[in-house]
Amino acid sequence: MACKTFSLINYLTHSSPFLQKFPSSSSFKLIHYSNDSNSNFKGLNSTTISTNNFTWDDVIQIGNSDSDPSNLSGFFDRVSACNRNPEKLSEFVPFVVEEQVVGYVHNRFAAHLRRFQDVFSFPQDILHNVNFDWHITLRPTLQSPEDRTSAVANVIKCLGEELIPGIRNELYPVTPCFGTQALFSLERAAAPYFGIKAYGVHMNGYVETKSQKFLWLGKRSLAKSTFPRMLDHLVAGGLPHGIPCGENMMKECEEEAGIPISISKKVEPVGAVSYMDINEDRLKRDVLFCYDLKLPEDFVPCNHDGEVESFRLIPVSHVANVIKKTQYFKSNCTLVIIDFLFRHGYICPEHAGYLKLLQSLRSGDCS
Repeated sequence: MACKTFSLINYLTHSSPFLQKFPSSSSFKLIHYSNDSNSNFKGLNSTTISTNNFTWDDVIQIGNSDSDPSNLSGFFDRVSACNRNPEKLSEFVPFVVEEQVVGYVHNRFAAHLRRFQDVFSFPQDILHNVNFDWHITLRPTLQSPEDRTSAVANVIKCLGEELIPGIRNELYPVTPCFGTQALFSLERAAAPYFGIKAYGVHMNGYVETKSQKFLWLGKRSLAKSTFPRMLDHLVAGGLPHGIPCGENMMKECEEEAGIPISISKKVEPVGAVSYMDINEDRLKRDVLFCYDLKLPEDFVPCNHDGEVESFRLIPVSHVANVIKKTQYFKSNCTLVIIDFLFRHGYICPEHAGYLKLLQSLRSGDCS
């Protein structure tokens, strides 16, 4: 399939809109961190602090500031940040494979796909039980998952980094729901442009003493293509094609935090969160499988894949403060930590909005 030039205007014209401080106990072995001495901390009471130039000193100061634990408004803000622009769903059309809706594509991105008539077709048929005038599907000549994977990969290669930045050469399975047979596999960076369901594994690594619990946090590397130098879980990663969740979790434990299998095999699956986020032409329909791992007090994480700049151990109540008062975290990580706060008793039924916040952690299609 050759890459062909085209006039975007022609296709847009014919497209139809679719609708703390650290514990002083010597039992905690803390690592040395990179030079973060210049603080950019501003305003403890702000709920809109958003910069990737913050330091660990900023994190500790905000975490250690006064806060009303019953005020959940900052948590609602973080959930909303993962579920933006639901009203713009009308700008997307279904992506159908084998008569099953596997994703949604924005009209503007659909215009680019019209260049590739040997791969995609654009029927005007009204789908059963789906209120759309038209949809996108693959040509019937692409019958096997392998043929579809290859054909769509060539399209993504032709579209290039300008339209699909951050290509990783990592494949995600395309399925109507989790656990079903993959209809084909798609480049990870392209997943939001096709609006497919994507799955990930996220782990809260915690340490428990007689007096309180602590969470290990990571600060993402400056070299990361997404959310550089922002806060992250101890371990998290996408779920590629052909790897079970538990196996992928242990692999990520070793790569991201140097956790040996003798420890990571004790990781506990504790549920899932989901969200649906629309950002221009991209639709993220993500489900994150949540894990907890209780770590030894003397364990110190060590990154092996270059994706984490530094680690820090923070009291859980202080982590909650940072989530409520800043935007220092990679956005979807906040959902997993808020879920941890529920399960470990830091958010209580007596707090106004308890059930609404709990339900909001699964605002996406959790299937």
